[in-house]
Amino acid sequence: MFDWRGCVAMVLAVALSGCAGGPAQKKAAKDGQENLSPAVRALYARLADDEKRYFAARDPVAFKNDEASATATYQSAWNDAQDAAVLCAKTRDCDATKFDAAFARMSGNASTEDNEAMTPEATTNAGEASAVAAAVPELGRTVTLLKGRELSEVMTLNGPVKVALEEWLTSLRPNLMDTYENYQYLRSLMWPEYQKAKLPEAILFGIMAKESGGRVHAYSRSGAAGLLQFMPATGQRFGLGFVDGFDQRYDPQLAARANAAYINEQLAVFNDNLEMVIAAYNGGEGRMQRLAKGAPDAGFWDPQIFAQLPAETRDYVPVVLAAAWLYLHPEKYNLQFPKIDGRLGTLALQKRASLAELAVCLGDAGNAHDGWFRTLRNLNAAIDPRDPLPASTPLRVPQQLVGLYEKNCVRGAWAAVAGDLHEAVLNTPAPVIASATRRSPPPPVAKTHAKSPTYVVRRGETLGAIAHKFGCDNAQELAKANGIKPKDMGNVHPGRVLQVGVCTR
Repeated sequence: MFDWRGCVAMVLAVALSGCAGGPAQKKAAKDGQENLSPAVRALYARLADDEKRYFAARDPVAFKNDEASATATYQSAWNDAQDAAVLCAKTRDCDATKFDAAFARMSGNASTEDNEAMTPEATTNAGEASAVAAAVPELGRTVTLLKGRELSEVMTLNGPVKVALEEWLTSLRPNLMDTYENYQYLRSLMWPEYQKAKLPEAILFGIMAKESGGRVHAYSRSGAAGLLQFMPATGQRFGLGFVDGFDQRYDPQLAARANAAYINEQLAVFNDNLEMVIAAYNGGEGRMQRLAKGAPDAGFWDPQIFAQLPAETRDYVPVVLAAAWLYLHPEKYNLQFPKIDGRLGTLALQKRASLAELAVCLGDAGNAHDGWFRTLRNLNAAIDPRDPLPASTPLRVPQQLVGLYEKNCVRGAWAAVAGDLHEAVLNTPAPVIASATRRSPPPPVAKTHAKSPTYVVRRGETLGAIAHKFGCDNAQELAKANGIKPKDMGNVHPGRVLQVGVCTR
């Protein structure tokens, strides 16, 4: 059957897009560049140079297939671009979205419809057709977030949101249930941040369901990271930096705080139009502000706005809203979320162990669905799950695991099994697995060569620990060989490539 609605949407999109990029807009863009301060110009030039170096290093011919040199170069360019993004967040009139867009291009995930980065989605399989994106929206606003009113009081359902509801209840149902379970253990850390910001918890859940499925260490090809998939520059703008080598985009509480600040900031910009704000979160606030300015009387679902958006954003908004609606009203859709005891406690290790060992000895008691590994990782985001932790290390865990740890992991058969397996992990040579919280982009880590050995810093590692690993007498020796200033020795970021030949001579 001929899909006349899809045809109309396509025609509208083409017609409206033809108005973009005219002489007046190009002149305005040029004028904007001319009015930039020297500091902003310098940052943009630095970003352009970093991007140029990055792509040059990805050309195997340019580096004559020298993988170690190429890897060191493109990771250096990526790291410098992130350092510039930090400065941009602190510099007046510097547009952080330019940096996010550059990270997306370098990672091969840039939007072809606009020069702005979009946050990725963790819940849609690659290549899978989206029924939501294909739904032609009904005209008129469906959601308006009014301060002091429950979301359920003001939220209504249109065609695209109903299509998204069906997606969550069918093909995406496992993602929805996983998100719910993961969130319940994180709720006491995240919900208070939304509560303080006077925002509905359901929106937090909806964004998380679409972005990461409740996996704290989610990382996209475009460089977005964490439960709520902040791009590097946007994260820096809302206070998510690197502290002692840890990327704070992976901190559940801080990410929720930053997300709430972003939502409230954009609600003020878009006059409390929630659909526009959610679209900005995915497609970039610059794009949405331009569309809103060009059609001041149009709602999100009007063709003047909706048809101008990339398919990803047209899909994103109703999917987030539908997940939020299901969080509020599961009983209306024959949906029953599991009962989760999300109370948190603190467990002090009585003997050396890793998170992976604990997941083995704890088994699936109280969590038959998938055991405790994901929960332990989510609640202790700064810890590498396979690094041995010394006795007395405090861990954040569900309260029910405190007693189970005593029973299963301190002594007995399961403790022995877990220890035996982990000992094999430590003593068996295996390919290096890049950390999920790396600061570098996705390409393979540098390999060690006899003449010029290199090492890629993993999350949580200190310069002293790396020096000890490779036989250097002290961290200062390794720092000097890599041009690291004394004041920066305590903050060597994950993903940095170190020359460790000085330690192996």
